[in-house]
Amino acid sequence: MSAEKKRPDITVGKASAPAVSAPTGPALELGKGLDIGTANLISAVQDREGNLYIKAQRNAFIDIDQDDFTRNMLTKLGVQYVILNNRMVVVGDPAFELANIFNRETRRPMSHGMISPKEADALPIMKLLIDKLLGKPQVKDEVCYFSVPAEPIDFDMNVTYHEGLFRDLLSKLGYNAKPLVEGHAVVFAELADDDFTGIGISCGGGMFNVCVSYKTIPALSFSTSRGGDWVDQNVGKVLGIKASKATAIKEKGVDLRKPVNREQQAIEIYYRELIKYTLTNIKQRFEQGSDLPSFPEPVDIVFAGGTSLVGGFTDVVRQELAKLDFPIPIKNVRRAEDPLHSVAKGCLVAAMSES
Repeated sequence: MSAEKKRPDITVGKASAPAVSAPTGPALELGKGLDIGTANLISAVQDREGNLYIKAQRNAFIDIDQDDFTRNMLTKLGVQYVILNNRMVVVGDPAFELANIFNRETRRPMSHGMISPKEADALPIMKLLIDKLLGKPQVKDEVCYFSVPAEPIDFDMNVTYHEGLFRDLLSKLGYNAKPLVEGHAVVFAELADDDFTGIGISCGGGMFNVCVSYKTIPALSFSTSRGGDWVDQNVGKVLGIKASKATAIKEKGVDLRKPVNREQQAIEIYYRELIKYTLTNIKQRFEQGSDLPSFPEPVDIVFAGGTSLVGGFTDVVRQELAKLDFPIPIKNVRRAEDPLHSVAKGCLVAAMSES
């Protein structure tokens, strides 16, 4: 058998809406931001009047049997799908909904913040989703900053391959693609009033990404393999349910300060452990570093990302922070005003500064 892989046969279903590169109305500024997350893909652009436009899509898919009845039903319901190697594949948000209805797990193009080595269909699916989110560049080689994880500290994988794949994918779509570490993107989006000095933490589905920045310069960046998926998988195990079901319970609304049943208590326990793990690693990395800056004034810790959206998140952070002899003076612990879109906004800030 030849080592060369056959190119997947992909057909876009009629229910899929065409990609739109710009909203109607005022002309857009040059430069785009793209958050390539394990759980969500998010794009950001800005018009010349300063209005921000966000597009988001869940980074998931599910394959179903191909027949005329199913195809007609999906088309009538407006559910986006593709035909991939003679299988019907529902992509994005509807995939998550179908998985819960049929008690199945969604397939994920990414795992632990990087392209999944176990998903042969990952790249063609992500190309379709990203093309739909970004549309065509306004000019040749329009700058697009895309998020990448920092080097992980708790599992053996580097980001070089992942970064190269998405640089190539975006270049083929016509963009001048440039990577930006997720935590650094949070700094750009949320710490402008503090001279871009402080700690930005992107709380994603696959990873937590941490950046300690001093006047835009990242003094310390790293990622961990624990994120929202780690919570959902562990909650699913102890409750005997699918991880996607645990995700749905969490997203319906949980307050970590006052869990009301066994499911919410399990979520609170694993969230607290996740927060403790992240803060402890920042403390240890700072204590081990020999060339890290000393901060003369207290700084903010800003959290962003979908995993930070759960109720009581920052209160639990403050509780766990109080238990540590933290090496950096902290002024405020806060969540980004728009946590889910913060990384995409930070990537847009970087792109517009070059454009």
